Amino acid sequence: MKRITIAKGDGIGPEIMNATLKILKAASAELQYDEIEVGEKVYLSGNTSGISSESWDVIRRNKIFFKAPITTPQGGGYKSLNVSTRKFLGLYANVRPCKSLYPFIKTKHPEMNITIIRENEEDLYAGIEHQQTDEVVQCLKLISRPGCEKIVRYAFEYAKQYNRKKVTCFTKDNIMKQTDGLFRQVFNEIAAEYPQIENEHWIVDIGAAKVADTPEAFDVIVMPNLYGDMISDIAAQLTGSVGLAGSANIGEECAMFEAIHGSAPIIAGQNIANPSGLIQAAVMMLCHLGQAKVAEKIKNAWLTTIESGVHTADIFREEISKKLVHTDEFADAVISNFGKYPTVLSGVNYNDSKPLVLPKYKRKPAALKELVGLDVFVQWAGSNPDELAKKLQELDGENSRLTMITNRGIKVWPNGFEETFCTDHWRCRFSSLDGKKVKKEFISELLAKALEMELDTIKTENLYAFNGKPSFSLGQGQ
Repeated sequence: MKRITIAKGDGIGPEIMNATLKILKAASAELQYDEIEVGEKVYLSGNTSGISSESWDVIRRNKIFFKAPITTPQGGGYKSLNVSTRKFLGLYANVRPCKSLYPFIKTKHPEMNITIIRENEEDLYAGIEHQQTDEVVQCLKLISRPGCEKIVRYAFEYAKQYNRKKVTCFTKDNIMKQTDGLFRQVFNEIAAEYPQIENEHWIVDIGAAKVADTPEAFDVIVMPNLYGDMISDIAAQLTGSVGLAGSANIGEECAMFEAIHGSAPIIAGQNIANPSGLIQAAVMMLCHLGQAKVAEKIKNAWLTTIESGVHTADIFREEISKKLVHTDEFADAVISNFGKYPTVLSGVNYNDSKPLVLPKYKRKPAALKELVGLDVFVQWAGSNPDELAKKLQELDGENSRLTMITNRGIKVWPNGFEETFCTDHWRCRFSSLDGKKVKKEFISELLAKALEMELDTIKTENLYAFNGKPSFSLGQGQ
């Protein structure tokens, strides 16, 4: 018997959770529950994280968190509990199966069967933002090798476990050559370890267009956090309804399972919500816990219910549906179909399903790291880069020189264009004369000179070469 933590959430959360727990009990799932309070009530009590320290203790003790949707109040500095949970518990893999249920659920893509595996902890979701000048704010995009290796390996192991034939990687490495470039590099390295599984890479914008147009061309897709967040919702909607999709968030120690839709407060308390998303999450949870037979029983009964035309209001269509039911009636229908197997939709067989166990990340030997320059960001209200360059050249060191100025990433000095619009935020690059290592002392010396000249330096970034290879972006136009 496995003890898990549950939270019934806000809005329609309690209704769909109660319906799902009823199904789990009837299916003889070997589960015991510790219930915690999270979400709107906790937020409004003055807790900006939406969860108490005592509730964290329960989640960490049980390792498995089964959660209904919650409401995050607008404004007031409230933090997303979903994001916090994923990062605090190291839930690095977000897994979202998106499969068509045609002809019973209306869709333009009857053959769609995609699983999207999204990195869950880093990228722009690190949430590190600063206002740096009157006109410019920044958000740091953080991509790590451990993060890339864990999510890409999970994608290939998932494909291997569930007999999927191909893993596709989406990035924007033609623009973000360092961050997305690392993700694609790691994908290529790990793909070579799975020769039996086809692999490919798409630039994310055309890849997203292809998902919207021809989703049957894809099988498993792995991608960084932001792209995965957007495209997984798009893919779920393409199957017919976001409300039918469940989500797993997997870590090395803990896991969280949830529906991907929101708390829908407008229909709360009316017993009309569709519990299918949370039911799908429960099926994924059971597979994760090694209770594959129970998961199989529930999934096939749910498919049979959809196939028989017993539908809640959100998916009811006169031409295909047979009976309009409430939330609790839908749960009863699923239970009544235990032991049945769908005849039109593809049923499931989880006989060989077992929890994925991935090796822990092993840190690589440290590379030779050499400081070869410095980017100095300054706030300057002028508009002529040549004037700024003249000031900055007074900061040249013994073996470092001002080599470039950019504004919003585009090179404006030397040989910039008059037509380029500039803000008050300037990146000024100082590089070693011979491309070799410079002493760190030159950073403090340069900033001291800038202070004397009353230049408003707002940030610096050290420029490094790793094993002799420069590891920083060029200016656009270089």
